[in-house]
Amino acid sequence: MIARKVSIADVAKAAGVSTATVDRVLNNRGGVRTDKEDLVLAAARALGIDRALDRPPSRTLRIAVLIQPPVNPFHAALREGIDLASRMYAPLNMQFFVHHIDPRKPAAIAAAIRDCRSYNGLIITSPDDIRVREAVAILSQKIPVVTLATDLSDCGRAAYVGPDDQQAGRVAGDLMGLFLGAEGGRVVMVTGSRDIAGHREREAGFRTIIAERYPKCSLASVLETGEDQEEAGRVVEIAFKDDPVLRGIYHLSAGAMPIVGALQRLGRIDDTVMITHELTPNRRALLKSRKISAVIDQRPLLEARLAVETIAKFLGRLPGNAASTSTDIQIFLAENA
Repeated sequence: MIARKVSIADVAKAAGVSTATVDRVLNNRGGVRTDKEDLVLAAARALGIDRALDRPPSRTLRIAVLIQPPVNPFHAALREGIDLASRMYAPLNMQFFVHHIDPRKPAAIAAAIRDCRSYNGLIITSPDDIRVREAVAILSQKIPVVTLATDLSDCGRAAYVGPDDQQAGRVAGDLMGLFLGAEGGRVVMVTGSRDIAGHREREAGFRTIIAERYPKCSLASVLETGEDQEEAGRVVEIAFKDDPVLRGIYHLSAGAMPIVGALQRLGRIDDTVMITHELTPNRRALLKSRKISAVIDQRPLLEARLAVETIAKFLGRLPGNAASTSTDIQIFLAENA
């Protein structure tokens, strides 16, 4: 059976406008309100009309992006991913405005969210603080909000794009148990903040797998750094001086280089298993030189691109259903870094 060709009437029905309006938009005749033009182009793309695919909408949509400054290597990668995706989807006529937030200042983050009322959408990576959630809940009644890399609980956000962090924590625990071997040992966890949902979930996954499979391993303490890189090195150095039998570090946040520096000063770099997240250039170098044992990477460039695509779907600039997306993780050792 030969499929019927999509007609202007089909597009008009899908967009909820007249056939004359569809004709004016698809043939670039002008005289159509930008909101109606967006509806027509979205419907035409969804129905597969070729001449609508490369036609940029005339109305520019403004998307706010709230992430940490690029001094945090992971957030630098997220920024790079947002920039790449914005260039890739330039015909969609969406502009992305990146604003930097301090994860230690949730009240300021909440204020920054409230300041996003003039935007058409928001992509955010933030600690899971009640003030942040309340601000997102109010804003999400007006515009779509997509959480990126780490989620916010019970906030009314439209979608989450990022990994299953509890699974990532279980993978880290499995790697730690395998590296430590039959002897096992005591491990410290270095986290940016337990207010970050992803960090809490990684901790929960790590604790669960250690308890299930590696009875000779134990989590001695959880050290919070406030996402401060130098603080990561300082707290590790203190922990290893106070507890010389420590054998492993599960590192969730910024500060891999300072931690390695602390282990070198203590003469513990060769007998300590260190597992961390995100294959940044510095961590790749540390991995290749075998100063850290393994890196679990959640592919931030991909996450950022998917977040851009998701917000574009919510705003009708890309076809398809907008929904939360769980991204996969990759494990890197010295030989495949």
